[in-house]
Amino acid sequence: MKRRHFIAATGVGLAASAVAAPAIAQSAPEVKWRLTSSFPKSLDTIYGAAETVSKQVAEMTDNKFQIQVFAAGEIAPALAAADAASNGSVEMCHTVSYYYVGKDPTFAVASSVPFGMNARQQNAWLQSGGGNELFNEFYKKFNLHGIQTGNTGAQMGGWFRKEIKTVADLNGLKMRIGGIAGQVLQKLGVVPQQIGGGDIYPALERGTIDGAEWVGPYDDEKLGFNKVAPFYYYPGWWEGGPAVHSFINLDKWNSLPKAYQAVLTNACANATTIMTAKYDLQNPPALRRLVAAGTQLRPFPQEVMEACYNATNELWAEISAKNADFKKAIEAMQASRNDQYLWWQVAEFTYDAFMIRQRARR
Repeated sequence: MKRRHFIAATGVGLAASAVAAPAIAQSAPEVKWRLTSSFPKSLDTIYGAAETVSKQVAEMTDNKFQIQVFAAGEIAPALAAADAASNGSVEMCHTVSYYYVGKDPTFAVASSVPFGMNARQQNAWLQSGGGNELFNEFYKKFNLHGIQTGNTGAQMGGWFRKEIKTVADLNGLKMRIGGIAGQVLQKLGVVPQQIGGGDIYPALERGTIDGAEWVGPYDDEKLGFNKVAPFYYYPGWWEGGPAVHSFINLDKWNSLPKAYQAVLTNACANATTIMTAKYDLQNPPALRRLVAAGTQLRPFPQEVMEACYNATNELWAEISAKNADFKKAIEAMQASRNDQYLWWQVAEFTYDAFMIRQRARR
């Protein structure tokens, strides 16, 4: 190529770059959002998921998309986080969908329902089995877009001031329990109380409530429940694998550039993986410490489990008869759960059961 031709061609390329630069800049605008959490900062794993999202979104956009995280109560109450996102007080929140069953019981199915899925099954259904699409159609009614941002894994059944030996022991029991599980327990005589995480300890200490569930050993130890209630029950049959969600104001979500939507979605996916991994590693040593300090670990009696299972199926039938959204969601969840347990029964459960027996022999 002759020198003058090369210079001319290079000049054209430089000119094209100069023209293209403003368009590229316009596709990555400065965006600053606020996120209100339903969790206190002391619960570093579940609260920390929102901080993970904030950090990764900023890093992936060269700080052009920034999300400032606020703990529960700083700008919105713990149990009103979704309301703040819905009405535009904040752009997004980090919360648990089942906190909002008072608006519609369908909210619960997106997170966890009694005798629902374990963590991997819930994640699979939401991410690859049509669950996210189903719920985002539903969330539109509340001006929200939902993205899964965490899963705690199977939770514990909670702390009690007295032993639960029979179904009769549930009658009149005042228990802090979130979501739709309270309605199941109500059928068995429990008086459910929905209380934010930071208010559980004083309620147990004063005897305002007789029992409370939160998450699992790592978070429960931080909140000190073992100091005011000696009996720690398992499993949390109402939370076999509860998904945590980011709810984004729908108008704000739709106004985001597609690239930023992808960045936020991927940051939330990373936070989901990190949260489950941290709980899996942190719960065992926390459980050992609690037991060493005098906590009395108890399984729910079979009689109680079966009564709760039957009450759950009764409640699903009652709600489904009058709520088409719930009926659609619960039936989709049950179909996916049953399919996935076919595989679990063949491989996952068989393997885990064998390895647990080997551990017990050591």
